[in-house]
Amino acid sequence: MRRDELEERERKWLAPYAVKSGDSLGRKFEEKADDERLCFQRDKDRIVHSKAFRRLEEKTQVFTAGSGDHYRTRLTHTLEVAQIGRDIARRLKLNEDLCEAIALAHDLGHPPFGHGGEDALDEVLQKYELHFEHNEQSRRVVEVLEKNYPDFDGLNLSIEVLDGLIKHQTSWDQSGKEFETSAHLEAQVVNVADEIAYTNHDMDDGLRSGYIKLSDLEKFEIWKIASERVVSKYGEIIDEHVRISRTISSIISMMIEDFCLQTEENIEKFEIKTLEDVVNHKGLLAHFSSAMDEMISELRKHLFKNFYMNSDIYKFVKEGEKMIEALFDYYMENPEKFPGDVNDAIAVKDYIAGMTDGYLVAEFKKI
Repeated sequence: MRRDELEERERKWLAPYAVKSGDSLGRKFEEKADDERLCFQRDKDRIVHSKAFRRLEEKTQVFTAGSGDHYRTRLTHTLEVAQIGRDIARRLKLNEDLCEAIALAHDLGHPPFGHGGEDALDEVLQKYELHFEHNEQSRRVVEVLEKNYPDFDGLNLSIEVLDGLIKHQTSWDQSGKEFETSAHLEAQVVNVADEIAYTNHDMDDGLRSGYIKLSDLEKFEIWKIASERVVSKYGEIIDEHVRISRTISSIISMMIEDFCLQTEENIEKFEIKTLEDVVNHKGLLAHFSSAMDEMISELRKHLFKNFYMNSDIYKFVKEGEKMIEALFDYYMENPEKFPGDVNDAIAVKDYIAGMTDGYLVAEFKKI
């Protein structure tokens, strides 16, 4: 099927307020449209084939890369966000390709050692009157740092994908930041898909590692409801691992269901008819119900206290922070040792932010 046929199929299927591939605002550098692929399909391909995407495999999610075969990395987290985003987009008749492209690129700018690494870079950059925020860095990766084309730097992604990256917001990312216009619904979906993914896979990793106890999670309302659903569907499950897996899967389904119902209710309540209505609406249209928000908030507080801030995990993160700060200062003080052509704070920031956990450790040992 040719691109024009795919675009026509989108117009018939997608909601009137969804982003249509055929109506894309285009790219910074003009390119001839692909005869076979929709514009956001091209974006997905470019992201997946980028070096920055491959490096996500060796970057910390919560556990440092290499800590265990079954713990999430920044790459597996990204894939889970993309999967959940597509699921939600399909239910709401939004543009699945756009959601997936934003999800695949949303963490490309994340430095090694997770949010600890982000804090370390931000702190050391303040000495140069600069700052670091990984969503901004993700956009810099796809606009400047990837070098795959002869006519321009970056991946030259569609404007709609870039807009989704710069307006990516979760409890961890740019929380409370206000933008002149609202993000399109596809970007809002990815924001929530990110929260759904990390809330649930962090429970799984926390239980697997032993830092979180099943008896503690069983006290939370959302876990109780999900457990009842599992029993209703499967009966009593003896194998604890299987029971946990089915319960977490049930929680994901509950969160997606609640989010879709609340978002549809908001769209109707605020009489959203067009994409213009979405971006001009003050505040978020796509969010959980207040009841679900409360249940998630209680659970997240427990995860923060007992998992993210666990002394064993925190110790490794702090070690990563110290290595990042030391390596940054070393490159700035010894420009002849820096491998890049230009040795300023921005170039050093770009270089360190792109490192995997293992590469950072190896470079630190050299100095």
